[in-house]
Amino acid sequence: MANNRTLRTVETMTRDLQKLGVTAGATLIVHSSLKSLGSVCGGPVAVIHSLMAALGPSGTLVMPTQSTNLSDPAGWENPPAPEAWWDTIRRSMPAYDRDLTPTLGMGIIPETFRKGPGVFRSDHPQVSFAAWGERARSIVADHALAPSLGDQSPLGKLYNADARILLLGVGHDSNTSLHLAEYRAAYPGKAQVTKFAPVVRNGRREWASFEDIDYDSSDFDAIGRDFEQRHGVLRGKVGEADCVLASQRSMVDFAMNWLPRYRPSSLVDSDRRE
Repeated sequence: MANNRTLRTVETMTRDLQKLGVTAGATLIVHSSLKSLGSVCGGPVAVIHSLMAALGPSGTLVMPTQSTNLSDPAGWENPPAPEAWWDTIRRSMPAYDRDLTPTLGMGIIPETFRKGPGVFRSDHPQVSFAAWGERARSIVADHALAPSLGDQSPLGKLYNADARILLLGVGHDSNTSLHLAEYRAAYPGKAQVTKFAPVVRNGRREWASFEDIDYDSSDFDAIGRDFEQRHGVLRGKVGEADCVLASQRSMVDFAMNWLPRYRPSSLVDSDRRE
């Protein structure tokens, strides 16, 4: 039986991105699923090359490169850590290293991207970002422990740069930018929590604690759906992937108004530890 699948290449995906609305010189934060694209000649490397080609040398490409496993083992769930291990983990887990620490649950595209030439990664041990291009250094610079996803974080800098969000075969539940709206908005049940991570300070590993927002993405799909109904987005295909291209600033502003009105306090478990 003949194989009727289409093989995607850097050139075909670059054309798809341009047709969708990705323009040279833009600043783009990308959330992605390689599997959704279909058969890709070159896999994640080809996807990254196509994004860079569509943006050109004056553009900026950003991806979240989170490593949320660098956290307090008391809050681990998938899988949980035996309580007998907790003290050892807190004492011995290697500190975050922006060159060495892998991503967790982000997919193969950002995991490949973070190691690429000319790519810079921020210093946050749990919610780092990697960036390439014209604004890369400034976007990832000075990423403080807390607020981890606030105005001075890479998300806030993307907002100021009037960035675009590209959902490449994933839904709004993957839209990290909406955490900036959580930071800015006042909504029922908004809470601070104490978080922990292994970091290097003054050349020495430390088990650091910091106060941050208890971020929650469980209603991001609803926010995205309502935003699309009221404002619209650009939709199209890259390879076989259903894609959304939207203004980050518009989505964050919309979510800031949405959260106080629609997020119930029951979404937030004040006893949850990270």
